[in-house]
Amino acid sequence: MGEDMKEEHIFAICAYKESAYLEACIQSLKRQTRKSKIILATSTPNTYIENLCSKYQIPMYVNKGEKGITQDWNFAYQCADSRYVTIAHQDDVYLPDYWEKVYNHIKRAKKPLIAFGDYGELRNKTVVTDNKLLKVKRTMLLPLRIRKFWSSKFIRRRILSFGCAICCPSVTFDKKNLPQPVFRPGFRSAEDWEAWERLSRRKGSFVYVHDVIMYHRIHEESETSIILKDNARKKEDYTMFRKFWPAPIAKMLVKLYSSSEKSNEL
Repeated sequence: MGEDMKEEHIFAICAYKESAYLEACIQSLKRQTRKSKIILATSTPNTYIENLCSKYQIPMYVNKGEKGITQDWNFAYQCADSRYVTIAHQDDVYLPDYWEKVYNHIKRAKKPLIAFGDYGELRNKTVVTDNKLLKVKRTMLLPLRIRKFWSSKFIRRRILSFGCAICCPSVTFDKKNLPQPVFRPGFRSAEDWEAWERLSRRKGSFVYVHDVIMYHRIHEESETSIILKDNARKKEDYTMFRKFWPAPIAKMLVKLYSSSEKSNEL
């Protein structure tokens, strides 16, 4: 696998309904210092998305199969005819050197599985690169600043046992070394954590870029903000912690984790 792929790297934008931030995401991908192809995948085709794809000459793929977050992500992933793919979230912004930095790190890794980096937040047009949640996540990822730990199953599983410090939209996947599908249905908030947990068992590298390489937008209509307002998150977090810990410790960690995640709200 890989030899028949046409592109080195593709940004596959997952677009849903009519996001006011989609054009800013597209523009950030167009400004990359190391060029990549851009495609867009959606399960909600509309004139707004079609017009933006036409304006920026981006191929649009419509998911006519099963709908849902993980199903849409897997569809976008499959549409990318490249070895490396980044599933770009429509509300987020990628810094100009995102792919250049990720590529340079991937090339230093043995059998890369995923590559990811630090991120900042966009809150009401303000860039936030340092708050409690970001500090906690960067602290959790400290061991991966050491390159020899990238391939350590023990290290990455210890990191994941305390929560999901890997920012999903910052992740680039090496399709050559990964199973399909990457994501499994059944989760609304922990679908990425569940995927990283499964991938952490595989032989290969979790490549960490210790730089802010993208901005994740926090706003009222985001899926994260919506999920935090119901109880689904705590149930899924408990399911994930039980993959690492006995029930009493898992319950305690859910309480700590849910309080820290409140900074995802506006």
